[in-house]
Amino acid sequence: MFFTISLLSLTLSSFCLLLVLISCFSGGYSSSSSSAAPTRIGKGYRLISIEETSDGGFLGHLQVNQKNNFYGPDIPLLQLYVKHESENRLRVHITDAEKQRWEVPYNLLPRDQPPKPKQAIGRSRKKPISVLEIAGSELIFLHTVDPFSFAVTRRSNGQTLFNSSSGGGDSFGEMVFKDQYLEISTQLPEDASLYGLGENTQPHGIKLYPNDPYTLYTTDVSAINLNTDLYGSHPVYMELRNVGDKPYAHAVLLLNSNGMDVFYRGNSLTYKLIGGVFDFYFFVGPTPLDVVDQYTSFIGRPAPMPYWSLGFHQCRWGYHNLSVVEDVVENYKKAKIPLDVIWNDDDHMDGHKDFTLNPINYPRPKLLAFLEKIHSIGMKYIVLIDPGIGVNSSYGVYQRAIANDVFIKYEGEPYLAQVWPGAVNFPDFLNPKTVAWWGDEIQRFHELVPVDGLWIDMNEASNFCSGKCTIPEGKQCPSGTGPGWECCLDCKNITKTRWDDPPYKINASGLQVPIGFKTIATSAVHYNGVLEYDAHSLYGFSQAIATHKALQGLEGKRPFILSRSTYVGSGKYAAHWTGDNKGTWEDLKYSISTVLNFGIFGVPMVGADICGFYPAPTEELCNRWIEVGAFYPFSRDHANYYSPRQELYQWESVTKSAQNALGMRYKLLPYLYTLTYFAHISGAPIARPLFFSFPAFKECHGLSTQFLLGSSLMVSPVLEQGETKVKALFPPGSWYNVFDMTQTVVSKGQYFTLDSPLHVVNVHLYQNTILPMQQGGMISKEARMTPFTLIVSFPAGASKGEAKGSLYLDNDELPEMKPGNGYSTYVELYATLDQGIVKVWSEVEEGKFALDKGWIIEKVTVLGVGGSEKISALEINGSSVAPDACNIELSSMKQKHLRDLEDGQENSKSLMVNITGLKLPVGENFSMSWKMGIQG
Repeated sequence: MFFTISLLSLTLSSFCLLLVLISCFSGGYSSSSSSAAPTRIGKGYRLISIEETSDGGFLGHLQVNQKNNFYGPDIPLLQLYVKHESENRLRVHITDAEKQRWEVPYNLLPRDQPPKPKQAIGRSRKKPISVLEIAGSELIFLHTVDPFSFAVTRRSNGQTLFNSSSGGGDSFGEMVFKDQYLEISTQLPEDASLYGLGENTQPHGIKLYPNDPYTLYTTDVSAINLNTDLYGSHPVYMELRNVGDKPYAHAVLLLNSNGMDVFYRGNSLTYKLIGGVFDFYFFVGPTPLDVVDQYTSFIGRPAPMPYWSLGFHQCRWGYHNLSVVEDVVENYKKAKIPLDVIWNDDDHMDGHKDFTLNPINYPRPKLLAFLEKIHSIGMKYIVLIDPGIGVNSSYGVYQRAIANDVFIKYEGEPYLAQVWPGAVNFPDFLNPKTVAWWGDEIQRFHELVPVDGLWIDMNEASNFCSGKCTIPEGKQCPSGTGPGWECCLDCKNITKTRWDDPPYKINASGLQVPIGFKTIATSAVHYNGVLEYDAHSLYGFSQAIATHKALQGLEGKRPFILSRSTYVGSGKYAAHWTGDNKGTWEDLKYSISTVLNFGIFGVPMVGADICGFYPAPTEELCNRWIEVGAFYPFSRDHANYYSPRQELYQWESVTKSAQNALGMRYKLLPYLYTLTYFAHISGAPIARPLFFSFPAFKECHGLSTQFLLGSSLMVSPVLEQGETKVKALFPPGSWYNVFDMTQTVVSKGQYFTLDSPLHVVNVHLYQNTILPMQQGGMISKEARMTPFTLIVSFPAGASKGEAKGSLYLDNDELPEMKPGNGYSTYVELYATLDQGIVKVWSEVEEGKFALDKGWIIEKVTVLGVGGSEKISALEINGSSVAPDACNIELSSMKQKHLRDLEDGQENSKSLMVNITGLKLPVGENFSMSWKMGIQG
């Protein structure tokens, strides 16, 4: 869910009212922080000591050069800790040397703790500073003493990856460290390509754009707002640069949960934070995949996903009763559109209250009968829960929450807010008692309704009110009429503390609204005295951890959680969708960049609301959106309460596009599931920018209108109204259309114009790949039991070539996703082409699981082979097989090549070869070979 007031769609009167509220809330300060602040706020710090520690790190101390009171007093003495934590990761940690400061809790994001600051420490040291550099295997830390700055360089090529020295230039000043204002910058090469710093909707595409605002602070602001801090906070960026002709990627994480502005100027990047510490992690790469591997090794590997979660999902806010849901499932079946999961927004709830059922519209006996019916065929059911617990003395969930003292407090009482049930309190997921209570409530609800996953929404946390509120006397709140998101509590703005009105104003919501606006007051208190001011952006992350623990404890099954708000490490527990988008062509385009960003953030299971959340998509747009959305890692149609119905079967033309695109998705499920396995063990994104596979090909560094699934399956959709062709960039090599594998694109690294009538989406397979596919079906449970086909792709017309692929299969109910547990099978696939002989073979680990399932390879298709159409000397597992023996058939056909019209070359000759009628067990090693005829 949920429909929230879009900052771009405010009426003039609403906007004026908002500005008045902002002015009142922030004590009248509404000018731009960046323009109000001088370029250089201070003279920086000087390094007064540095020495090696017993754990192999280095500990230093920094003393402020000249104090000032701009944004508050400087912290006079800082502690610097530097350590190479692994061969590919360097940590630089800077904090107050005399007292503990807020950091992301070590129990939420496990990592090594730096030495604790000491209470009494000398203000100066006579000991000379002899350490000039701290070298690791590939990353080197260098520093200057006064003013203190540091640089991180790459040993192999001498490149400077991060340099906080201003060098006397005007682009940025020296490091600043105050209680509520921290600033540090780095120089950047002008030609670098940067990605990350989310979550926001980036109109210029996936590549960061100089002078666009990048604010990180979790906020319930509709995703239709551009360049605005949205639901998640991911203070990490990846940089890709070419040194000579060789590409190098690295990443920089600033692990800090406080609100921040990041100013990217093209040749520099400046962080301005309102609290916490500097806790930098540098990941060396050098490939984009290496970077994500190293990053997720640190923050947590992405959660294993159940197989069914890769099927198609249908949701709508506004399925008013169970019969509507039953009709939706039946209509998908009639339309022959695949569907795995049906969702309920809050329509199933009694009065919008978590863990309840509406007894009239969703009577439990009928709901249980419906679930038994869909579960019997393998379909799943997921419902929404919000964090806000309705204040209601007759509501058991609330009663138990009060009894267990689980809520965030303000002035000693549970902080009062308003969301859909009306007045609510927010559970404090930093409190161990809350985690236990939450798990108990999920277990109680699961006994009431055996749901297959949970959708945690509104967890930024969203509040329809601001400030300190009370329940009004003598009036109903909410009234039941009018928009449910209007505040009806009696509220007063809170500006009396420096936490509610900090000296530096981040660009919250793109309008510099107060940081407590429409959320929990930032002076509210969590467990152990933690301020909301510090922990705000961790709320959804902490809720996801608690929810994951609860679901895994139910039946020992693999959990599925969809979370709107995310932070560094959220991918270890949850999937994500991109929030409230619009049914527009622009939003369709933006969705690709956001999906690709989350792959970099370590949240690979991600997708956008197909056809848009609101208001109403056109029929043409919905056609084109399902052609993109069928290839999102998480594929779900979701619509708003106030929008017309937009299930895919509502239009005959969209039905056809859905059958085509989702039909291909369901054939690709074994490939997609194998990608989720690689995501889990190495962080590798499922959906990736093209530069992940082609980092040296500069033309694709900013490409945001096409994407890859895995390393070699490229989706090139139509993203503009009225278009029946698409101009697509093809990196150098041979590409095969998976819908018609006789169609080949042979590229030198150029754009091609592809036919793309309404029901056609272009998906191409790159050379040197073995793609496992099945025959599809209406539901993943059915599709995954069909025979396999292996698609082998060689460079078109080549006389020599190699191809590789993988296949991972397991019992997707189990929490763990790994070979060797007796409930999984992993297969490496290989093929070679040499002197007219084609060989295809497999190497199997743990074959028993696949053998028990009876999976077989029925067909092998080889693309791009040269030679004549005559095929001979077929051998399978070392034995000769006569043509047409055992129902095995060999056939070949010529492929058509699309070349640049200016190429001037003749059409290359290549063949597609099919071997059908095979019965090769997936769980056993196999080998096969044959000889292509020599071309006359």
